[in-house]
Amino acid sequence: MSGIYIHIPFCKQACYYCDFHFSTSLKKKEELVEALATELRLRKNELKNQTVETIYFGGGTPSLLRIEELRFLMGEVYKNYTVTENPEITLEANPDDLVSVQTQSKTLFEDYKTMGINRLSIGVQSFFEDDLKSMNRAHNAQEARQCLEEATKHFNNITIDLIYGIPNMSLEKWNQNLQIAFGFGVNHISAYALTVEPKTALDSFIKKGSYPPLDEQLALSHFEHLMMETKRQGFVQYEISNFGKPDYFSKHNTSYWQGKSYVGIGPSAHSFNGKERSWNLANNTKYIQSIQAGNLPLTSEKLTLNDRYNEYIMTGLRTIWGVSLGLIETDFGKDYKNHLLTEAKDFIQKDLLAITLSDLDEKKKGVEKLIITEKGKFLADGIAAELFMI
Repeated sequence: MSGIYIHIPFCKQACYYCDFHFSTSLKKKEELVEALATELRLRKNELKNQTVETIYFGGGTPSLLRIEELRFLMGEVYKNYTVTENPEITLEANPDDLVSVQTQSKTLFEDYKTMGINRLSIGVQSFFEDDLKSMNRAHNAQEARQCLEEATKHFNNITIDLIYGIPNMSLEKWNQNLQIAFGFGVNHISAYALTVEPKTALDSFIKKGSYPPLDEQLALSHFEHLMMETKRQGFVQYEISNFGKPDYFSKHNTSYWQGKSYVGIGPSAHSFNGKERSWNLANNTKYIQSIQAGNLPLTSEKLTLNDRYNEYIMTGLRTIWGVSLGLIETDFGKDYKNHLLTEAKDFIQKDLLAITLSDLDEKKKGVEKLIITEKGKFLADGIAAELFMI
């Protein structure tokens, strides 16, 4: 089983914190869409003997594409790949796009459903005007609420993005964001701490003193409240930043964390086949030119045993499935298992890691796994790095 990710590299404006690849100019949109379709055709043999379970339109802002453009790309997937009978098909969307189109046509959500999209990922980030302005989001607070009011009438598989750790955001205000989300009945929330990525506008503002520095303790308090409130509402924190009701976990993202194969289409998109990782160049014009010439603009690297071990540790510890000690021994060897247990010992004593028996998969019940504890979740990536084989 595998997945297809299609990167739509366009946005109306640049969010101050974002370091993803995108362009605010839509001049090359039609050429880019045609290039995406061509890349889908050129790479069909990569998944020749596999069934596609998930299709994900990410970005950038996929909701900037017209229905006809999305339908065209979806058709190319079905023409060139073997797609399972009921795939998970996700579209990332911004509230302002959903609302602006909705005022012109009452059939937008029906159009999405008709073409096969069955999951919406809506970039809300906050329900408060001052937060949205401080991040330079394209939508406003009213549009955030309005789009969810309409979307939830048509889709039950909706995830929203929220950002915490915003300077000067009180715990009460963060709680209000969560309660508003719960009130709409969404079944999945992806929540991320505001981070400062190099060369972003936010990075520049903080260095110049025009934006307050981030407060890790504030982010920690928000994160702890997030875990408590989502659990109280029946969500499962199946990955550090992802909270889903039972049966509403993201199948596409879960495939990343569980090491399944996927093909990334579009500029900057990454692919993985189990042993090799590749990525397209992050330049729209050069990407289009390369594809038009019949060349894949790919850079690839073969993963060493250490690379694959380290990736499994990083992704496994972030999820409820944890790191299987049995798999470490069978796939990597006893030396890796001994290294892991030795490096984990101190974290186990500090109650940041724990060894427990798997109970999530019937085939793996009783298998020992290393998991991150509630106390350790906020520090997950740093802990994982200490367990790496260098």
